[in-house]
Amino acid sequence: MIFALITIATFLLMECVTWLTHKYVMHGFLWYFHEDHHQPRYQSWFERNDVFFVIFAMPSIALFYFGVEGGLNYLFFIGLGIMFYGMAYFLVHDVLIHRRFKWFNKTRNKYLIGLRKAHKVHHKHLGKEEGECFGMLFVPFKYFKV
Repeated sequence: MIFALITIATFLLMECVTWLTHKYVMHGFLWYFHEDHHQPRYQSWFERNDVFFVIFAMPSIALFYFGVEGGLNYLFFIGLGIMFYGMAYFLVHDVLIHRRFKWFNKTRNKYLIGLRKAHKVHHKHLGKEEGECFGMLFVPFKYFKV
């Protein structure tokens, strides 16, 4: 039971980490990697921005490694929460919003439509300044009004 709570808490905490990282790192000193993601037309299927998948996977992988060393411990479940958040981020960001895969083309779910609206507002800003809606799964309620 405690390991499930650790996993869920980590998943929820990752939304805060993502918001802070997106606002202050990706739109800050690592803008070079994120900039192509804000361009209206992508140059290829892959973006420099995809490097963040690798960066965010490294803590999870390290926590899996140290979480099984000497027996299963809480570090493994923190890594699991990070991995689940990464999977959710991929499905919401790359599949639902940016449609790199055409899996959820005709959703009528208000929550998913709200997420898509909020992210489109974020992408209205092509530069690193003056952004909004840096979160992924929790966005302001105004975007859920249909």
